[in-house]
Amino acid sequence: MKRSTLSLMTLAVGAALFVTGTLYGSHKAPAAGGQAGSRVLYYVDPMNPAHTSDHPGLAPCGMKLQPVYADAGTGSAKPSDSTAPGAVRITPDQQQLIGVRVGSVGTFSGTHTLRLFGRVVPDDRRIYHVNAGAEGLVREVSAVTVGSAVKKDQWLATYAAPDLRTTIQGFLTAVDVVDRQMAGGANTPAQISVVNDNVRLATDRLQTLGISALQIEEIRKTRVVPPNFRILAPADGIILAQGLTPSLKFEKGMECYRVADLTHVWVLTDVSADEAEHLPPGTAAEVSIPGQHKALSAKVGDSLPQFDPVTRTLKLRLEVDNPGIALRPEMFVDVALPVPLPSTLAVAADAVLHSGLKATVFVEQAEGFFAPRNVETGRHLGDQVEILAGLEPGERIVTSGHFLIDSESRMKLSAAAQRAPM
Repeated sequence: MKRSTLSLMTLAVGAALFVTGTLYGSHKAPAAGGQAGSRVLYYVDPMNPAHTSDHPGLAPCGMKLQPVYADAGTGSAKPSDSTAPGAVRITPDQQQLIGVRVGSVGTFSGTHTLRLFGRVVPDDRRIYHVNAGAEGLVREVSAVTVGSAVKKDQWLATYAAPDLRTTIQGFLTAVDVVDRQMAGGANTPAQISVVNDNVRLATDRLQTLGISALQIEEIRKTRVVPPNFRILAPADGIILAQGLTPSLKFEKGMECYRVADLTHVWVLTDVSADEAEHLPPGTAAEVSIPGQHKALSAKVGDSLPQFDPVTRTLKLRLEVDNPGIALRPEMFVDVALPVPLPSTLAVAADAVLHSGLKATVFVEQAEGFFAPRNVETGRHLGDQVEILAGLEPGERIVTSGHFLIDSESRMKLSAAAQRAPM
């Protein structure tokens, strides 16, 4: 009995010594495993170095927070309460782990090339409308359709128009008077001028009624009123519209054909108001068809850009010579416009975090300390973005790896807002 009691007491004393040693070792372990005598700055999540805490405990991942000591990294103190709101500290090891890169704010100058989409349209000055000058009946139409290429004076259609015969008779009468007076040889210059004016007036009437100059000359030579009349192509070009079919009865004023000379076309592209200011008339540009390696020279036209209420941009018009008719109406093309720029502040586009109406960068206040700052951005200059306000030349900002920094900064701002007195 005494031996059993002694054994139990021995076991109890041993257990007490073990617990005491364990507790002592747990309090001493950080000092032995870390830096003995060093002051703990804060505690960090081993799986997410951007997550820190003022107190030891468990990280969101379930692992134990690791202490960071004053002499373990650069700097010897944690940001004080006077540091900018949302500022965070990231040690060099943590920066390397999460891929933080820091760069200086610089200036951008020279020429920036705008890459835009454009749409090809015919030059309004080179579109020819063939309208009916009188009522008529279509007798025959050619095989040309929309998209067909035609030559000047190429036959397009034949029609009958009885109302034109009276006008043609008047034209032939005027021509006969001229011939008789010229044959007489005794007319004064004033009389010759009058009869010639009568012929020109009769010719203008026929052209107004839609009779081509070529057919008018044939009527003058043959002195015969033709039973039918021909519609001829007014110029070399492409058929944009065709409205005639055989046996169609048409009214005066109807559009029979629309022909466009596409050897010179326009390209319309959308630009913002601030970009249009740097693109005066005559500015050189390049137009290319997607998927093709051929580029055509272009220039900004003399007309003022027109405002588009749908896209809320300005329609800039480029003029392009189009040999070989490579550009067709309604075709989409790529446009390259060089824009000369004065010296302006710019940073890497990836350095700017956009959130709603705000644009934010993280500025390095001291080595390892980063604070958020709102900036006002302007144009995108390739892989850079113009900074209109918020930064100064030479300041150092985070250019990559700032998403984890942003998350930590937002948590600090939220915690500060919760601690603020109501």
